[in-house]
Formats: sequence, C-alpha cells, structure tokens
Amino acid sequence: MKNVSLLCVAFFVLFSANAQQIQWANKLIKFSSDLGGKQHGIKRILGKPDVFPQGGSSPNAWTPKKALDGYEWLEVGFEKPQTVKQVAIFENLNAGCVVSVAVDDGSGKYKRVWSRKANYKTVTFKATIPADRNYYFKRKRRKIQESPDVVNPGVEYAILEEAVSGVVAVRVEFNFALLPGQKEVDAIGISDSETPIQPSVNTTTTFENLTLAQTLNLPEIEPSSCSVSVDGNKFFVTAINDTKNEIYSFTKDASGKWSNKKNEPALNTNDRYNHVRCIGSDFMLKGGVLHNPGTNETGFELFAVNNGDYQNLGHLKVAAFNNYDDTAEAFLSTDRKVLIMGIETDFSQGGSDLYFAQQKEDGTYGFLQNMGKVINSAADEGMCQLLSDNKTMLFSSDGFSAFGSYDVFVSYRLDDTWKNWSEPINLGSKVNTTDFDGLPFYDEKNEVLYYISSQDETNVLKFIPLPKSDLTKQN
Repeated sequence: MKNVSLLCVAFFVLFSANAQQIQWANKLIKFSSDLGGKQHGIKRILGKPDVFPQGGSSPNAWTPKKALDGYEWLEVGFEKPQTVKQVAIFENLNAGCVVSVAVDDGSGKYKRVWSRKANYKTVTFKATIPADRNYYFKRKRRKIQESPDVVNPGVEYAILEEAVSGVVAVRVEFNFALLPGQKEVDAIGISDSETPIQPSVNTTTTFENLTLAQTLNLPEIEPSSCSVSVDGNKFFVTAINDTKNEIYSFTKDASGKWSNKKNEPALNTNDRYNHVRCIGSDFMLKGGVLHNPGTNETGFELFAVNNGDYQNLGHLKVAAFNNYDDTAEAFLSTDRKVLIMGIETDFSQGGSDLYFAQQKEDGTYGFLQNMGKVINSAADEGMCQLLSDNKTMLFSSDGFSAFGSYDVFVSYRLDDTWKNWSEPINLGSKVNTTDFDGLPFYDEKNEVLYYISSQDETNVLKFIPLPKSDLTKQN
C-alpha cells in the first residue's frame, strides 16, 4: 500500500478540466454516528462538495458525535461500478484525520487500499478568505461584521498503488484525535485517475466573462438593500442609520448617474428596517412592519404607486404564517399572483429556505410551500428577486459552493408546480467576492444588476452590466 500525506489546495479553482471519471457518494451503507436532524447530519456527506472550495464550518457537512477527539467511520456507495485509482475526502474543517481507506469491488467485502503512517505530519494552512459559514442570515439587516478566517480546510487524496476495478463502495476511517478542534466532512469522491479531484463552483463562462462589478457611491449612505422601478427611472436604497433604517430615492441626472437624493417619508413610517425589495408597475412591497406572531401578518405592506405617490393598502397576509427567524424576505410576481418568501419553518431543509404561496380571491395568500431540495440547502437561502418572465430567480445563499460566505445565484423554474427548479448557478467571480454578496436586484429596463457587498467591514452597493439574454438563458 502507498501512504500519501494530506494535500491542501488553494481553493479558488473554478473548473475541473481533467479528463477523468469522477463519481460522488450517493448512498449511505453504514456509519458510526449521526447527530441527526437536517443540519450537520450524515446525509450531508452525499453528493458533490457544497462547502468547498471556500471551506469552513457549514451545516451542509457531516459533524460526527466524536468529531473533537474520537474514532469514526462510514461506508458509502456509488451509482455504478468503476475503476478507482483515487479516493478524495473533502474535510472542510481541520483536515488531516483520515487514517484508512478501503474499497468494495462488488464482492461484499472491503479491502484496505490506503492507510496513514503512524508518524505522519499534517500539512496545514490557514485560508485568507473571510468565509465564516456561521454568518447568520438576519445580520444582513445591519452592518456586516468581519468574519474570522477559516482554519485548515483540505482534501485528503488517497492515491492507490494499484487501481481497483468494479468498485461499488468505499469505507473511510477517521481518528479525530490527531488534530485539535471541531471537524467536518463535506464529500467523498472517487476517480480512475491520479489527477487530484478539484472542488469547483457551478458557474458559467458567460458569467466569468463579465466585466468586474463596480462600486456605486451614493452621498452619505451606507446601503443595506436596493431596488429599481419598473421603468428604470427611480432607484430606492435603504440606508443604515443610528436611529432607524430609512428609504431614499434617486433619479438619474443628465449624465445618466443616480442623483437627486430624496428621503421618502411616506415609506419610512416604521421604527425598524424600512426597505423596498419589490416594485411592480402600480404597486410596491415594503418591509419593516412589526410582525405579530399568531396572526396572518408577515411584516410586509402593500402600497399602490401612482405618479410618485404611495398609498398604503395594508398588511401582506399569508394563511397560517409562521417564521422562526426574526426577519424575512418577500417578493411578488408582476401580476401579484405568486408570493415568494425567505423564512425558516418546520418544513425548511435547514435554515432559511425559499417558499411560495398562491394568491387567493380575497387578495391574501394561501399556505407557504417549500420550493424543494434543489434550490434549498441545509444552510440559508433568501434575498430573492423573481424576474418578469416568472421563471428566472436571483437569490443569495451560503449553502452552495461559492467564492465567499453568501454569494448571488440564479435558478430557473422548470414547470408550473413552483417546486421544480434548476440547479443554482453562481453568478461568478466578477460578481461575488470572498465575503458577503447578497440582496440582488436586476434592473430589467437598463440591464444592470445591483447588489450589496461587504468591503472592509462596511456594506457597499455594487453594480454590473448584465445582458438580460445572458441572465434569463437557461444553460
């Protein structure tokens, strides 16, 4: 057997260009322990990596009961038999604890093919990206705080001395006493090649070829959310203030720049987080209302919009509304027939999830339904915008492979159930940074994407030209 030390990679690889056959574990056979629940459970080890390449603690990774200092093991199966030359174990937190790898070639018995030397020395590093996955969803309401560095994520590449054909399952053993601190495991992959399996972000060449996003500086404003009117002529920004967050509007000057800053008193009636995320041709959806638990009120209000005047139409109401979080996100389709919310309930996949509800005859909305496992992870999803085609949805998440903590993604509705969505696509490194990027709003009229980003512990407003045909095109 060939003993191979831990190899740690710089986690900024976009694509794995190697011509190799790769499979990810898709079935649990046996395991030593499971914390249970939707977050940090053993099922989180299935499928391709979703914590890498950024690494760090995540509810999308397996945390064994004895992860601090004990012995743990698991056996996983793969969709089809294949020749294996490499087994890659993605340890997203304090890597270096794999001690043994065995494979089943279809005989029903495991053969040890790799083990660690007794006196090995772990190669470790401290990542420079501030990608703390414990950044909590509702912090977007306030000034974004600096996140601590991720310590020692890594990939254990067990390279077999001789390839084994017909492999259907793998057994991996861990000794978590080898290193101090908490441990988590993201995924297990097999390959017929010695070329290291590289973690990747699911993005496209189109998004990677965009120009780098720029910062939009507005006078005396630290932004926390933004939106644009349907005609593209009015820009709304919520500013972080010491007393309360207030909404300001801007219009374009002769040079095409946003100017003419104006406080909107009719929209700043609440003591909390006043913000506008959804604007239709004749309506506006505003957040910041104090939510009364046990009622159908959601914390959002509808306004009629008429030539710059705003008439309050009352609370946005949802049947049996419930949310474990103190805050929520909401967006309406252009015809107001469908409501989308980012909330956390008993039906969430983990943290905050994306839900939808249909409008009833009385103008209120029915029961919120989860949009499904493809678009919702064990972490947090929310901050969404549904485009006018009623199929293209932008949102933010810290639950998929990304460049930082929260990234901006796009997904496409595949049928009329509103529960079938395409795999989320990351908008790429020209949009997303190594920190927080979220609350996207796409100006369809002018074809510009705006969003909030964290920069030097401060919220900044960024924008990037993005052709609508590129954004709405499903690849």
